[in-house]
Amino acid sequence: MNFTLPAYRDPDFSVPELRDAPVARFEPAPANGVAPANYHATSIFPEYIHLSPGNWVLPTHSRMDCVVVREGEAVAVREFRNLRRGDAVAVGRGENGEDGIFVHTEGFGAAGEDAEKFSFRRSVSRETAFSVDYDELYALLRHERDHGRIVWVLGPAVVFDFDARKAMVGLIRRGFVHAVLAGNALAVHDLEGSMFGSALGQDIYFRRGRRLGHYNHLDVINAVRGIGSIEGAIAAGLVTDGVMHALHARGVPYVLAGSIRDDGPLPETIAGAYEAQARMRAVTAEATTVIALATQLHSIATGNLTPSYAVWQGRVRPVYFYCVDMSDFVTTKLANRGSLGARGVLTNVQDFLVTVDRGLGGECREG
Repeated sequence: MNFTLPAYRDPDFSVPELRDAPVARFEPAPANGVAPANYHATSIFPEYIHLSPGNWVLPTHSRMDCVVVREGEAVAVREFRNLRRGDAVAVGRGENGEDGIFVHTEGFGAAGEDAEKFSFRRSVSRETAFSVDYDELYALLRHERDHGRIVWVLGPAVVFDFDARKAMVGLIRRGFVHAVLAGNALAVHDLEGSMFGSALGQDIYFRRGRRLGHYNHLDVINAVRGIGSIEGAIAAGLVTDGVMHALHARGVPYVLAGSIRDDGPLPETIAGAYEAQARMRAVTAEATTVIALATQLHSIATGNLTPSYAVWQGRVRPVYFYCVDMSDFVTTKLANRGSLGARGVLTNVQDFLVTVDRGLGGECREG
Protein backbone atom coordinates (compact mmCIF):
# COMPACT_ATOMS: atom_id res chain seq x y z
CA MET A 1 0.00 0.00 0.00
CA ASN A 2 1.41 3.38 -1.02
CA PHE A 3 1.07 6.47 1.11
CA THR A 4 0.39 9.97 -0.16
CA LEU A 5 -0.05 12.99 2.07
CA PRO A 6 -3.48 14.54 1.61
CA ALA A 7 -3.42 17.90 -0.10
CA TYR A 8 -4.07 20.86 2.14
CA ARG A 9 -6.74 23.27 0.95
CA ASP A 10 -5.95 26.83 1.98
CA PRO A 11 -8.87 29.01 3.10
CA ASP A 12 -10.50 31.04 0.37
CA PHE A 13 -9.76 34.54 1.59
CA SER A 14 -11.66 36.02 -1.34
CA VAL A 15 -15.06 35.08 0.10
CA PRO A 16 -16.83 38.19 1.45
CA GLU A 17 -16.71 37.23 5.12
CA LEU A 18 -12.91 36.90 4.97
CA ARG A 19 -12.17 39.50 2.31
CA ASP A 20 -14.03 42.12 4.34
CA ALA A 21 -12.95 40.84 7.76
CA PRO A 22 -11.41 43.29 10.20
CA VAL A 23 -7.81 42.87 11.27
CA ALA A 24 -7.34 40.98 14.51
CA ARG A 25 -7.26 42.97 17.73
CA PHE A 26 -4.55 42.54 20.35
CA GLU A 27 -4.60 43.63 23.97
CA PRO A 28 -1.64 43.70 26.37
CA ALA A 29 -1.37 40.98 28.98
CA PRO A 30 -2.12 42.77 32.27
CA ALA A 31 0.36 40.71 34.28
CA ASN A 32 2.76 37.80 33.95
CA GLY A 33 0.79 34.61 33.31
CA VAL A 34 -2.51 36.46 32.81
CA ALA A 35 -4.34 37.00 29.50
CA PRO A 36 -6.52 40.05 28.85
CA ALA A 37 -10.30 39.79 28.95
CA ASN A 38 -11.96 38.19 25.91
CA TYR A 39 -8.71 36.45 24.87
CA HIS A 40 -8.91 33.99 21.98
CA ALA A 41 -8.14 30.37 22.94
CA THR A 42 -6.62 28.11 20.31
CA SER A 43 -7.94 24.75 19.11
CA ILE A 44 -6.23 21.78 17.43
CA PHE A 45 -7.03 23.20 13.96
CA PRO A 46 -5.07 25.62 11.75
CA GLU A 47 -6.00 29.16 12.78
CA TYR A 48 -5.29 32.21 10.65
CA ILE A 49 -4.79 35.62 12.21
CA HIS A 50 -5.53 38.76 10.12
CA LEU A 51 -2.54 40.96 10.95
CA SER A 52 -3.03 43.58 8.25
CA PRO A 53 -5.46 43.97 5.33
CA GLY A 54 -5.15 40.84 3.20
CA ASN A 55 -2.36 39.38 5.36
CA TRP A 56 -3.57 36.24 7.14
CA VAL A 57 -0.86 34.49 9.19
CA LEU A 58 -0.83 30.87 10.35
CA PRO A 59 1.15 30.00 13.51
CA THR A 60 3.90 27.49 12.68
CA HIS A 61 3.58 25.65 16.00
CA SER A 62 0.21 25.50 17.72
CA ARG A 63 -1.43 23.83 20.69
CA MET A 64 -5.00 23.85 21.94
CA ASP A 65 -6.06 25.85 25.01
CA CYS A 66 -3.37 28.49 24.54
CA VAL A 67 -3.37 32.11 23.40
CA VAL A 68 -1.99 33.86 20.31
CA VAL A 69 0.71 36.48 20.82
CA ARG A 70 1.82 38.92 18.14
CA GLU A 71 5.56 39.06 17.51
CA GLY A 72 6.09 41.73 14.85
CA GLU A 73 4.73 40.38 11.58
CA ALA A 74 4.39 36.87 12.98
CA VAL A 75 2.34 35.20 15.71
CA ALA A 76 3.20 32.60 18.34
CA VAL A 77 1.02 30.30 20.40
CA ARG A 78 1.82 30.37 24.12
CA GLU A 79 0.58 28.79 27.30
CA PHE A 80 -0.95 31.22 29.78
CA ARG A 81 1.89 30.67 32.24
CA ASN A 82 4.41 31.82 29.63
CA LEU A 83 2.74 35.19 29.05
CA ARG A 84 4.64 38.27 30.13
CA ARG A 85 3.08 41.55 31.11
CA GLY A 86 2.57 43.69 28.01
CA ASP A 87 2.53 40.80 25.49
CA ALA A 88 0.12 41.56 22.64
CA VAL A 89 -2.54 38.86 22.96
CA ALA A 90 -5.21 38.24 20.32
CA VAL A 91 -8.73 38.91 21.60
CA GLY A 92 -12.12 37.89 20.24
CA ARG A 93 -14.16 34.70 20.46
CA GLY A 94 -15.36 34.69 16.85
CA GLU A 95 -13.84 31.94 14.69
CA ASN A 96 -15.16 32.77 11.20
CA GLY A 97 -13.34 36.02 10.48
CA GLU A 98 -15.61 38.41 12.36
CA ASP A 99 -12.79 39.07 14.87
CA GLY A 100 -9.97 38.76 12.36
CA ILE A 101 -9.47 35.11 13.33
CA PHE A 102 -10.38 32.16 11.13
CA VAL A 103 -10.36 28.58 12.44
CA HIS A 104 -9.92 26.33 9.40
CA THR A 105 -11.57 22.97 10.19
CA GLU A 106 -11.70 21.57 6.65
CA GLY A 107 -8.19 22.08 5.36
CA PHE A 108 -7.77 18.37 4.71
CA GLY A 109 -11.34 17.79 3.57
CA ALA A 110 -14.57 17.16 5.40
CA ALA A 111 -15.90 13.72 6.06
CA GLY A 112 -18.37 12.59 3.41
CA GLU A 113 -21.79 11.18 4.03
CA ASP A 114 -22.04 7.43 4.50
CA ALA A 115 -23.83 5.57 1.74
CA GLU A 116 -25.84 3.72 4.38
CA LYS A 117 -27.63 5.54 7.16
CA PHE A 118 -27.37 2.43 9.36
CA SER A 119 -24.65 -0.20 9.49
CA PHE A 120 -22.96 -2.47 12.02
CA ARG A 121 -19.44 -2.04 13.46
CA ARG A 122 -19.05 1.66 12.72
CA SER A 123 -16.81 2.36 15.75
CA VAL A 124 -13.50 0.87 16.81
CA SER A 125 -13.75 -2.00 19.28
CA ARG A 126 -11.95 -5.22 20.18
CA GLU A 127 -14.11 -6.95 17.55
CA THR A 128 -13.09 -4.60 14.76
CA ALA A 129 -10.87 -6.05 12.05
CA PHE A 130 -7.91 -3.79 11.47
CA SER A 131 -5.72 -5.43 8.82
CA VAL A 132 -6.16 -2.32 6.70
CA ASP A 133 -5.22 -0.16 9.68
CA TYR A 134 -1.87 -1.94 9.93
CA ASP A 135 -1.25 -1.69 6.19
CA GLU A 136 -2.01 2.03 6.28
CA LEU A 137 0.29 2.43 9.28
CA TYR A 138 3.17 0.62 7.53
CA ALA A 139 2.81 2.90 4.52
CA LEU A 140 2.65 5.97 6.76
CA LEU A 141 5.74 5.00 8.76
CA ARG A 142 7.77 4.25 5.65
CA HIS A 143 6.90 7.71 4.34
CA GLU A 144 7.52 9.43 7.67
CA ARG A 145 10.91 7.82 8.24
CA ASP A 146 12.36 10.00 5.48
CA HIS A 147 9.77 12.78 5.13
CA GLY A 148 8.50 13.47 8.63
CA ARG A 149 9.15 13.08 12.33
CA ILE A 150 7.78 10.07 14.22
CA VAL A 151 7.33 10.49 17.97
CA TRP A 152 6.60 7.45 20.15
CA VAL A 153 4.96 7.74 23.57
CA LEU A 154 5.94 4.63 25.51
CA GLY A 155 4.51 3.01 28.61
CA PRO A 156 6.50 0.44 30.62
CA ALA A 157 4.54 -2.48 29.10
CA VAL A 158 6.68 -1.95 25.98
CA VAL A 159 9.66 -3.46 27.84
CA PHE A 160 7.85 -5.97 30.03
CA ASP A 161 7.90 -8.55 27.23
CA PHE A 162 11.01 -9.93 25.49
CA ASP A 163 9.64 -9.75 21.96
CA ALA A 164 7.99 -6.34 22.39
CA ARG A 165 11.24 -4.88 23.71
CA LYS A 166 13.23 -6.38 20.82
CA ALA A 167 10.66 -5.10 18.31
CA MET A 168 10.91 -1.57 19.69
CA VAL A 169 14.70 -1.77 19.48
CA GLY A 170 14.41 -2.92 15.86
CA LEU A 171 12.19 0.03 14.98
CA ILE A 172 14.67 2.44 16.57
CA ARG A 173 17.64 0.89 14.76
CA ARG A 174 15.93 1.07 11.38
CA GLY A 175 15.07 4.77 11.73
CA PHE A 176 11.34 4.61 12.47
CA VAL A 177 11.76 6.51 15.76
CA HIS A 178 12.74 10.18 15.80
CA ALA A 179 11.91 10.94 19.43
CA VAL A 180 10.48 9.22 22.51
CA LEU A 181 8.28 10.56 25.30
CA ALA A 182 7.97 8.39 28.39
CA GLY A 183 8.11 8.28 32.15
CA ASN A 184 10.68 7.08 34.64
CA ALA A 185 9.25 3.55 34.62
CA LEU A 186 9.86 2.88 30.92
CA ALA A 187 13.56 3.65 31.27
CA VAL A 188 13.99 1.91 34.62
CA HIS A 189 12.45 -1.36 33.50
CA ASP A 190 14.22 -1.27 30.16
CA LEU A 191 17.54 -0.91 31.98
CA GLU A 192 16.44 -3.66 34.36
CA GLY A 193 15.87 -5.87 31.32
CA SER A 194 19.46 -5.31 30.26
CA MET A 195 21.05 -5.68 33.68
CA PHE A 196 18.87 -8.47 35.10
CA GLY A 197 16.71 -9.83 32.27
CA SER A 198 13.63 -8.87 34.29
CA ALA A 199 11.00 -6.17 34.62
CA LEU A 200 9.66 -5.52 38.12
CA GLY A 201 11.49 -8.68 39.13
CA GLN A 202 9.80 -10.95 36.58
CA ASP A 203 11.79 -12.57 33.78
CA ILE A 204 10.79 -10.77 30.56
CA TYR A 205 10.78 -14.00 28.54
CA PHE A 206 9.79 -16.82 30.91
CA ARG A 207 7.56 -14.67 33.18
CA ARG A 208 9.05 -16.34 36.24
CA GLY A 209 9.71 -14.24 39.28
CA ARG A 210 13.35 -13.82 40.21
CA ARG A 211 14.55 -14.39 43.75
CA LEU A 212 14.47 -11.02 45.51
CA GLY A 213 13.37 -9.62 42.16
CA HIS A 214 11.53 -6.75 43.79
CA TYR A 215 14.99 -5.27 44.44
CA ASN A 216 16.01 -5.31 40.79
CA HIS A 217 14.51 -2.01 39.64
CA LEU A 218 15.74 -0.29 42.80
CA ASP A 219 19.23 -1.66 42.22
CA VAL A 220 19.08 -0.33 38.67
CA ILE A 221 18.11 3.15 39.82
CA ASN A 222 20.77 3.13 42.53
CA ALA A 223 23.51 1.95 40.16
CA VAL A 224 22.68 4.50 37.46
CA ARG A 225 22.42 7.31 39.99
CA GLY A 226 25.83 6.25 41.30
CA ILE A 227 27.31 6.54 37.81
CA GLY A 228 25.43 9.76 37.16
CA SER A 229 23.49 9.09 33.96
CA ILE A 230 22.04 6.48 31.63
CA GLU A 231 24.68 7.42 29.08
CA GLY A 232 27.36 6.79 31.69
CA ALA A 233 25.88 3.39 32.51
CA ILE A 234 25.99 2.49 28.83
CA ALA A 235 29.59 3.71 28.46
CA ALA A 236 30.57 1.68 31.55
CA GLY A 237 29.15 -1.49 30.00
CA LEU A 238 26.46 -1.79 32.66
CA VAL A 239 23.70 -1.47 30.03
CA THR A 240 24.37 -3.37 26.80
CA ASP A 241 21.02 -3.62 25.02
CA GLY A 242 17.42 -2.44 25.02
CA VAL A 243 15.41 0.64 24.16
CA MET A 244 17.49 3.24 26.01
CA HIS A 245 20.72 1.73 24.64
CA ALA A 246 19.33 1.91 21.09
CA LEU A 247 18.15 5.51 21.55
CA HIS A 248 21.62 6.57 22.68
CA ALA A 249 23.32 4.59 19.91
CA ARG A 250 21.28 6.40 17.25
CA GLY A 251 21.23 9.78 18.96
CA VAL A 252 17.44 9.78 19.26
CA PRO A 253 16.20 12.40 21.76
CA TYR A 254 13.87 11.42 24.58
CA VAL A 255 12.01 13.08 27.43
CA LEU A 256 11.39 11.22 30.68
CA ALA A 257 8.64 13.05 32.56
CA GLY A 258 8.49 12.19 36.24
CA SER A 259 5.39 11.54 38.33
CA ILE A 260 4.40 11.81 41.96
CA ARG A 261 4.88 8.04 42.45
CA ASP A 262 8.40 7.71 41.03
CA ASP A 263 11.04 6.01 43.13
CA GLY A 264 14.61 7.16 42.67
CA PRO A 265 14.23 8.43 40.02
CA LEU A 266 16.82 8.06 37.23
CA PRO A 267 19.06 11.13 36.82
CA GLU A 268 17.51 12.01 33.42
CA THR A 269 13.93 11.98 34.74
CA ILE A 270 12.51 15.51 34.90
CA ALA A 271 10.92 16.15 38.27
CA GLY A 272 9.15 19.44 37.50
CA ALA A 273 5.80 18.95 35.75
CA TYR A 274 5.92 22.19 33.76
CA GLU A 275 9.54 21.74 32.77
CA ALA A 276 8.66 18.25 31.53
CA GLN A 277 5.64 19.62 29.68
CA ALA A 278 7.76 22.27 27.99
CA ARG A 279 10.28 19.65 26.89
CA MET A 280 7.48 17.44 25.61
CA ARG A 281 5.90 20.31 23.72
CA ALA A 282 9.22 21.06 22.02
CA VAL A 283 9.13 17.48 20.72
CA THR A 284 5.46 17.42 19.71
CA ALA A 285 5.84 20.78 17.96
CA GLU A 286 8.05 19.01 15.42
CA ALA A 287 5.99 15.80 15.23
CA THR A 288 4.19 14.66 12.10
CA THR A 289 3.12 11.26 13.46
CA VAL A 290 2.62 10.29 17.11
CA ILE A 291 2.15 6.70 18.29
CA ALA A 292 1.20 6.33 21.95
CA LEU A 293 1.56 2.85 23.44
CA ALA A 294 -0.04 1.59 26.65
CA THR A 295 0.27 4.70 28.80
CA GLN A 296 -2.96 6.51 29.51
CA LEU A 297 -1.62 9.59 31.29
CA HIS A 298 1.25 10.23 28.89
CA SER A 299 -1.00 9.59 25.88
CA ILE A 300 -3.60 12.08 27.06
CA ALA A 301 -0.93 14.65 27.95
CA THR A 302 0.72 14.27 24.54
CA GLY A 303 -2.63 14.45 22.78
CA ASN A 304 -3.36 17.75 24.50
CA LEU A 305 0.01 19.10 23.34
CA THR A 306 -0.33 18.01 19.71
CA PRO A 307 -2.22 20.02 17.06
CA SER A 308 -3.94 18.43 14.07
CA TYR A 309 -1.47 20.00 11.65
CA ALA A 310 2.21 20.76 11.23
CA VAL A 311 4.08 23.14 8.96
CA TRP A 312 6.70 20.78 7.52
CA GLN A 313 9.28 22.19 5.12
CA GLY A 314 6.96 25.10 4.35
CA ARG A 315 3.95 22.88 3.71
CA VAL A 316 0.86 22.49 5.89
CA ARG A 317 0.19 18.81 6.48
CA PRO A 318 -1.78 16.65 8.96
CA VAL A 319 -0.34 15.20 12.14
CA TYR A 320 -1.31 11.55 12.59
CA PHE A 321 -1.99 10.36 16.15
CA TYR A 322 -2.42 6.70 17.12
CA CYS A 323 -3.40 5.42 20.57
CA VAL A 324 -2.65 1.75 21.17
CA ASP A 325 -4.20 0.28 24.29
CA MET A 326 -6.34 -2.58 25.56
CA SER A 327 -9.00 -0.04 26.45
CA ASP A 328 -10.76 2.62 24.38
CA PHE A 329 -10.56 4.99 27.36
CA VAL A 330 -7.62 7.01 26.02
CA THR A 331 -9.09 7.64 22.58
CA THR A 332 -12.47 8.54 24.08
CA LYS A 333 -10.86 10.83 26.64
CA LEU A 334 -8.83 12.62 23.97
CA ALA A 335 -11.91 13.05 21.78
CA ASN A 336 -13.84 14.48 24.73
CA ARG A 337 -10.99 16.94 25.37
CA GLY A 338 -10.88 18.10 21.76
CA SER A 339 -8.10 15.96 20.26
CA LEU A 340 -10.39 14.75 17.50
CA GLY A 341 -7.59 13.36 15.35
CA ALA A 342 -6.65 10.54 17.73
CA ARG A 343 -7.09 7.10 16.19
CA GLY A 344 -7.49 4.06 18.42
CA VAL A 345 -6.01 0.59 17.98
CA LEU A 346 -7.44 -1.73 20.63
CA THR A 347 -4.90 -4.46 21.23
CA ASN A 348 -2.11 -5.32 23.63
CA VAL A 349 1.15 -3.51 23.06
CA GLN A 350 3.21 -6.69 22.69
CA ASP A 351 1.17 -7.94 19.73
CA PHE A 352 1.11 -4.48 18.18
CA LEU A 353 4.86 -3.93 18.31
CA VAL A 354 5.79 -7.37 17.03
CA THR A 355 3.28 -7.04 14.18
CA VAL A 356 4.49 -3.56 13.22
CA ASP A 357 8.15 -4.56 13.42
CA ARG A 358 7.60 -7.54 11.15
CA GLY A 359 5.34 -5.55 8.83
CA LEU A 360 8.19 -3.08 8.35
CA GLY A 361 10.68 -5.78 7.45
CA GLY A 362 12.20 -6.47 10.85
CA GLU A 363 12.52 -9.51 13.04
CA CYS A 364 11.69 -8.85 16.66
CA ARG A 365 14.34 -11.33 17.86
CA GLU A 366 17.23 -9.82 15.92
CA GLY A 367 20.27 -8.53 17.80
